[in-house]
Order: sequence, then structure tokens, then C-alpha cells
Amino acid sequence: MNGTEKEARTYDIAAFGEILIDFTYQGVNDKGQKLFAQNPGGAPANVLVAAQKLGACTAFLGKAGEDMHGRFLKQVLEQENINTEGFILDVQYFTTLAFVELNEHGERNFSFARKPGADTQMEKEEADMKILKDCRIFHVGSLSLTDEPSRGTTFHMVKAAKENGSFISYDPNYRASLWKDEETAKREMRSMIPYVDIMKISDEETELLTDEKNPEAAAEALCRQGVSLAVVTLGKDGAYVCSREGGRTVAGYASKVVDTTGAGDSFWGGFLYQVSRCGRRPEEITLEEAAEHVRFGNAVASLCVEGSGAIPAMPSMERVIGRLKVMNS
Repeated sequence: MNGTEKEARTYDIAAFGEILIDFTYQGVNDKGQKLFAQNPGGAPANVLVAAQKLGACTAFLGKAGEDMHGRFLKQVLEQENINTEGFILDVQYFTTLAFVELNEHGERNFSFARKPGADTQMEKEEADMKILKDCRIFHVGSLSLTDEPSRGTTFHMVKAAKENGSFISYDPNYRASLWKDEETAKREMRSMIPYVDIMKISDEETELLTDEKNPEAAAEALCRQGVSLAVVTLGKDGAYVCSREGGRTVAGYASKVVDTTGAGDSFWGGFLYQVSRCGRRPEEITLEEAAEHVRFGNAVASLCVEGSGAIPAMPSMERVIGRLKVMNS
């Protein structure tokens, strides 16, 4: 991508996929009843907020219900200055809800109300093609692949964006309860890989996506399938990044973990922000540059986990720069 082409795109990153309510466990009341707080969530939306807070120009495409939750989600995105022209509120379906419990380590357990959720009901004809033609990076996850019509709509959008010169970013997000079985999840989640330029998986998803348990081997397997930059997140240990030049582990930053919700999304928002700013196509980015992008993403994630919720905890560029300076001093 040359400088002229970079300037020609309105949006650094556009994303399609689920947007939902995370009801996060807040303890119990005096009667012993569990309390949950309403938090905006959904991985693609989380990624956009992370990038937008760092200075990216972003747009969200998706669907929620025309209900109190959907209206709240649209308001949140607009407050974060994310373009919502491609975000539809549908009176026929209810906004997806995810109830999230946290253990003593801040790790999550999910229970979904999504049968069907509005996010699974986006039709091809409802896609905002103007946005797809005007973004540098088009990002999707895998929750939109669980059901039709959103599965077909996801591929429709990815193909359209790719034909218009956008880089395709993919972050599969495995939630077992949303799939018929593990074999179906494997097949559908892997079906996106041939279209992808930049991809992230967690160390818990390596075998599911590649048949390789080892993070390094999994990332290398993705690159052999045509992915230009493959990243495997390693929790507190940072992330492993692989390109056609080889691979490298980039250490994470120390954090006082409060809530891991949105950690991977904040990392990926930071990484994609750096990719969108570097002025080169993914296959042109050197391993050293990719490692620097990962280091930046690690700093973003280290700050996110120190707050509660996903979107409310996404850090500003000022805070990220501060952490980079402290950790590099």
C-alpha cells in the first residue's frame, strides 16, 4: 500500500460480527442473589473500540435488536466515535446476551442467550458496501459463522472487501456452547483461513484451528496456508508472531489482573492499529516490525485487564505510551 492509497481509505479498520451485552458477575446482594452488571461487548466491537481509542478511524457493521440493549450498544459505539451507518437495529430479534462469571484468577465462564440472537440474522443485502470499499483492514471473528444467514453474510463481506484491496483480519473466538459440536466448529472456523491476511488465535485454540498443540507450530501452519502474519496469544507470557521470515515470541507486560474480558480483543485492536499505520501490506511487514506491533498490543492488553469489562477498560494512547516507557526503561 503506498501513501496515496493509504490516504484514499476513510476507515483504518471496519469490522463485522457480534455485538452483545456482557452481564458480568459483581458478587451477591444481602439476600445471597448474584448481581450482574450490564457491559457492552462482542469481540469485533471490542477490537474497534480498542483501535479507536488509540486514534484509528473505524466502522462497525452488524445487527442487534431494536430493544433497550441494542439501543444502548449503538449509543456506546457512537460515544466512542465509531461509525454506525452499517449497524442495524432489528425489531424482529432480541439482542444477544452473555452472562459472564469470573473465577479468582479473573478467568471467565460464559452462558449465552442467543436462540437466535439478532447478531446471527444479518442478511447479505443489508451489508453496507460503501464501508467495505472504504476500509484498509476488514476484521471478522468466528461467532458470525455459527448460524445462517450471518455465516453467508460474513463470507460475502470478506470477499467484497478483499476484492476492493482491503486486508482481511480474522480472530476466531471459540465458544463451545454456540456450536453443534466441536467438529462443526473446526470445519466452519477453518473455512475462513484461505481468505485471511492477518490472523490471531489463542494458545487454547491452536489444535482446534491447525491440529498443532504447540503455538509456534500452529502459527507456522497458518502461514503455510497463506496467512501473512499469524499471532498466537500466550496470556501473561505475551504472544508468538510468525511471518514468512520466521517467528518470534514477544514477552508480555506485568499486570495486576482484575478482569480478562476483552484482553485478546484489546491486544488485537492495538496490533491492527499499528498495521494500519505502517503503510505496508501485511506480506511486506518484516518480522522485526511485526514483533514491535505485538509489543504494542501487549501493552494495550496489559492495561485492559487492570479494569472491569471489555469496552469500558480499553486504554487511551497516552496510557499505552506510558506503559511502554515504564517497561522499556
